[in-house]
Amino acid sequence: MVLTRSPVVADALRAAVRAPSPHNTQPWIFELAPDTIDVVLDESRILGACDPEAREARLACGAALLNLRLAIAAAGRIGEVELAPERARPSLLARVTLGPRHRPTTAERRLAAAIPRRYSNRRPFTDEPVPLRLRTAVREAAREEGARLVLLDEAGLLEATAGLIRRADHVQHLDAAFQRELRAWTRQTSEDDGVPRSAGGPRSAGGLLPGRYVNEGGAPRVFEQDPLVAVLTMPNDAPISQVRAGCAMQRVLLAATDAGLSASFYSQPIEIPAIRGELRDLLGGAGHPQTVFRLGHGSPGVKTPRRPIEAVTRDPREEERP
Repeated sequence: MVLTRSPVVADALRAAVRAPSPHNTQPWIFELAPDTIDVVLDESRILGACDPEAREARLACGAALLNLRLAIAAAGRIGEVELAPERARPSLLARVTLGPRHRPTTAERRLAAAIPRRYSNRRPFTDEPVPLRLRTAVREAAREEGARLVLLDEAGLLEATAGLIRRADHVQHLDAAFQRELRAWTRQTSEDDGVPRSAGGPRSAGGLLPGRYVNEGGAPRVFEQDPLVAVLTMPNDAPISQVRAGCAMQRVLLAATDAGLSASFYSQPIEIPAIRGELRDLLGGAGHPQTVFRLGHGSPGVKTPRRPIEAVTRDPREEERP
């Protein structure tokens, strides 16, 4: 068992593990040393069928990194971040060093407070439109982390993108390896990882977009007919940019949570390289799509579980001992 060094570190780790991840795999390890937290990609949790290049795993680790930063800032310290601090160790994605005292901003406090309330809501949203001020807020959240958030209805690209999502979903439905992997991470009961069936969405009785984690036990329900779907893009697609994209994705999700909005992912077109390329072309070719999700007003859903802190932390000095 690794003991955290301070209440600030303990709170930061509890925040970090609340980040989203593909199939709720939680593909991160946090290595602890005095005043530092290293964010390490747990390669044993990379999904071979839907994420063989670890793109989504790096996004998840980037989201965990943002949670660390916000929790440390809200606790009154600066978290100094170095991305890819050791070139010879590509799985070490970031190093966070506890810096001097810091007076947290109102925004830092609000976003940090939203971390435990954020979760993927796979149930239908209402048809209440998302107002302009909230659209502006989520776009600005992405921009703060060096990303661009494209709201597809404003760009006139919702129908075309929905077609790509449905096609990617169909390809994955026919992919036996993908389906085996999906079933392996869909839990009948709540465990420490994976997506419990209680957190899935109902079968769709109509709507523009397909769901992934479907709770077959309930009656079909109609999803919103005019969903607000967003695509987050980065200027380039290097692994370090995928980590930055995860930070941007999480800042958007937390800003949405703080504003009372729900969100859920449509990862299908990102997970198939050819369709991801089509999505990039559809968006004009200037940015690289990193994730796709919908935003809206939803009734309460169900959170997915997380592994205990002891399972995702280690002392790097332990690794060095014979």
